[in-house]
Amino acid sequence: MEIKRNGSQPSAVGQAEWFTGAVRVDPLFNPPEPARVRGASVTFEPGARTAWHTHPLGQTLVVTAGCGRAQRWGGPVEEIKPGDVVWFAPGEKHWHGAAPTTAMTHIALGEALDGQGVEWMGKISDEEYLAQSASAE
Repeated sequence: MEIKRNGSQPSAVGQAEWFTGAVRVDPLFNPPEPARVRGASVTFEPGARTAWHTHPLGQTLVVTAGCGRAQRWGGPVEEIKPGDVVWFAPGEKHWHGAAPTTAMTHIALGEALDGQGVEWMGKISDEEYLAQSASAE
């Protein structure tokens, strides 16, 4: 048994190559192989968001605070709020983040395949984000 005590793992700033805006990543768990599931609590300040990306075995988001947005490639922007659970299928291109004026926190759960948990793609411009977000309201 291993217990990760609250505050024992340092927060990290979301890397600028994968995120737009202020993002904080708080690791929850990342067990050694053969386990594959990883978890983090991610907080997006207003307007902050991920770049487009995919996960080889899918991803689950559990929204815990605030108001956010999520979109899969070719689909509409969806508003997400506390208690919502979002599932992205394996290989499904998507992004997620905060609403334009409200922060959002979610727990992100995903599995690694051959050590790879995510494939990052291009960013969404501010203009695209604001235009898409407006259609979600």
